[in-house]
Amino acid sequence: MTDRIWVTERGAGPLVATAIHDGHEVRTDALRLMALDESSRLREEDPWTASWTTVAPNRVVGLRSRFEVDLNRPREKAVYLTLDDAWGLEVWRGKLPSKIVDASLAEYDAFYEALKELYAGLESRHGRFVVFDLHTYNHRRDGPDGPEADPQANPQVNVGTGTMTDRKLWAPVIDRFMADLSSFDYPGGALDVRENVRFRGGHHGRWAHETFPRSACVLSIEVKKIFMDEWTGEAEATSVDAVGRAIESTVPGVLEELNRL
Repeated sequence: MTDRIWVTERGAGPLVATAIHDGHEVRTDALRLMALDESSRLREEDPWTASWTTVAPNRVVGLRSRFEVDLNRPREKAVYLTLDDAWGLEVWRGKLPSKIVDASLAEYDAFYEALKELYAGLESRHGRFVVFDLHTYNHRRDGPDGPEADPQANPQVNVGTGTMTDRKLWAPVIDRFMADLSSFDYPGGALDVRENVRFRGGHHGRWAHETFPRSACVLSIEVKKIFMDEWTGEAEATSVDAVGRAIESTVPGVLEELNRL
């Protein structure tokens, strides 16, 4: 028996939105062994992405911190055991007992079994489906008073499509999504939206494209944390809402292009 480390909402239509790094909770037995403090965990998680999943009728939201088990990494790397696994952060107090690792991996396996069932159902009903795989990323890694990362190498929205087995198949959907997102009237000016600049997509997208090679189109959407202070964790409600509305504005065009395929 495993704990349910995610929530799923099912609705009509071929669009799914996922926020698998939104979670902040840590299982009690794992938390007792964790060296990383809560604020450091939060800085590397993807808060607010769950709120953006409401753009789709089908939603999947992670409840657990990626520092307990990372649902966007291959199984053998899903539990961070070394400094390299976690950007140099010391996650655990000493060597993690195998029973803790095994419990986390059981949760990981259950998640992907459920995701496979969800996606198979969409494939059966609609033939093809699109996943908005929602993430955020930091751009002030030199400290709260340090400079922002180079904007040329860090777009406000990075669309990862590098895990696709056939990008040409999905080109109309990808291009329409990026065009509509770029044209949204975002406060302060149009969003800088680019493809595969900072990220190419993670394990979730790779797994989906390998498991459903002709039916799944996963757009790995990484939003730079322009809507929040990544060091304090505080967000601007109007900015969070604006990002959500920008993503929502792409839905009609994405579905239109999907229907044309």
